[in-house]
Amino acid sequence: MRSVTPQRETPTLSPISQPAVLLIAHGTPERIEDIPEFLRNIAGGHAMPEAVVREVQQRYSLIGRSPLLDWTRKQATSLQEALSVPVYIGMRNWKPLIADAIHHIVTDRITHTVAICLAPQNSRTSVGLYRRALAGEEAAPLPFALEFIESWHDHPFLIRAFAERLRAGWKSACSELGAKAPIIFTAHSVPTRTIAEGDPYEAQARETAALVAKEAQLNDGDWTFAFQSQGMSGGSWLGPTVEDTIAGLQTRGHAGVFLQPIGFLCDHVEVLYDVDIAFQKFARDRGMRLWRAESLNGSSSLTAALADLARRRFAAAGVKSA
Repeated sequence: MRSVTPQRETPTLSPISQPAVLLIAHGTPERIEDIPEFLRNIAGGHAMPEAVVREVQQRYSLIGRSPLLDWTRKQATSLQEALSVPVYIGMRNWKPLIADAIHHIVTDRITHTVAICLAPQNSRTSVGLYRRALAGEEAAPLPFALEFIESWHDHPFLIRAFAERLRAGWKSACSELGAKAPIIFTAHSVPTRTIAEGDPYEAQARETAALVAKEAQLNDGDWTFAFQSQGMSGGSWLGPTVEDTIAGLQTRGHAGVFLQPIGFLCDHVEVLYDVDIAFQKFARDRGMRLWRAESLNGSSSLTAALADLARRRFAAAGVKSA
């Protein structure tokens, strides 16, 4: 079994055709100097306002660098070991790009690929754009069979993975606080018009949170839900915001809160800056304490979820894997 393919320069041909998995994610720049081009990719080739570029550069400088690609590679390696089939990585907005991954898949004579977005809740602003990137601008047919997984927000192993992280972190936070810390489940916000046009994202994000709460055996009063990381492009974005939710909990007499992002699978800027720096400061300025659950990152339950998704799609298509 070969190593995860996006890291190699010159792929070699596989001796026989075989199935594979493609993990797709948003992508992240390796250097602060790359952020203008990264933001241009997000905006479909249009330059972002200079104020937005500077703000994003500042956020990246405060966290050092985003480990999203590092964690995605580790997730891919763990999945490859679990399945004994090649696992490829493709990013929509930065290297290795989805187009690069497709090139490797074609060169390696892969006949059947299961594509899994590392965004378990389905939105046209994320999963929809990933699917369009897979097809390419000219929507030419791919030279291999593709099984594209639209969403997996309610997969039992995913829910278990979040609940495992929640139980460990929440117990410690409550002990430090000397009281039961209310839990805020969070997911990335999207423009409200997206939901108004029938996007399933909000319902799926809230369902994920409810399932994690049930798995962790929480009471209804133990938790609430909020949307984070509202965009800088203006317009109306989905709420309630984390800031408003924290303020509301303070008015009800709570001295601390515990956050768990259930829309993200690993550490990156929306976790390491938005939660660990911005929300932490927001709570501290109000005399409150804030904790968060560890991200899934290298969770074995996350690997089990990804492996089960791939195996089921291989089986449904009549494709044999190792």
